[in-house]
Amino acid sequence: MELSDIKTFAAVARAGGITRAAEELNTVQSNVTQRIKALEAEIGTPLFGRHSRGMTLTGAGKRLLPYAQKMAALSREAVLAARDDGEPKGPLAIGSMETTAAVRLPPLLADFHRHFPAVRLSLRTATTADLVAAVLDGALDGAFVAGPIEHAELTSVSAFREELVLVSARRWASLMELRAGTPESGPTALVFRTGCTYRQRLEQIFVEFGWPSAARFELGTLDGMIGCVAADMGVTLLPRAVVERSAMIGNVSIHALSPASARVETLFIQRRAGHQYSALQGFVSCLSKDDEVIAA
Repeated sequence: MELSDIKTFAAVARAGGITRAAEELNTVQSNVTQRIKALEAEIGTPLFGRHSRGMTLTGAGKRLLPYAQKMAALSREAVLAARDDGEPKGPLAIGSMETTAAVRLPPLLADFHRHFPAVRLSLRTATTADLVAAVLDGALDGAFVAGPIEHAELTSVSAFREELVLVSARRWASLMELRAGTPESGPTALVFRTGCTYRQRLEQIFVEFGWPSAARFELGTLDGMIGCVAADMGVTLLPRAVVERSAMIGNVSIHALSPASARVETLFIQRRAGHQYSALQGFVSCLSKDDEVIAA
């Protein structure tokens, strides 16, 4: 069983398809397809079910995945541990939700770069579900995700506290007006793709408001999301700090929610059994002393 095939399998499982996995692995789709077929032939059973929207794990694939994640993570950690001489340097792969990357991380990343210029830091944005999977299989050294996260193989520290708000077009001055002025099915929910914690929260709120059958429209970028809200295409759920710092703040209305619906904690997660090499330790040290951590 080739380690490269295992890493490719883990990437496809995480990405949900060949195209996105190929982009993540910086290779061509045919190479990913070939490796998956080779692994399935070696094991003797299909690992993925193919359908129009992508690929999903079969029973065999689900049983293989945790082993593949451990193998991929250990492979990367072994190389990093061997190179680690106690001085923070080399690659460091961090993941983040797009909202956190846009507002909370720039000061932290700048501070880290000033203190540890020899570290080659890369940042990947994705949904919480994808980030958790990427940390588990070693594709990322750590990630900022929406809490709570409970997983036996992960450890977490609180990074930021956010207030989630419902965001609508400017013409809806209050939440009461919004609820009274929209169709019985509710407004269109503008969401990131499945796996986004904020999407799950918005769907729960829509159920509470009596809009379980409201239409969903997926967007891929934060600017696109707020722009569509401003154009009165629908409503979304975002951290207040993100909306208030948007260039389009004058074109949207912010609606406060109950504390139970609004409060969310951003966590920084790592693999519990992962090697605590110097670059990652340096990043965590900057995180722990950042003025916006926890108190934000």
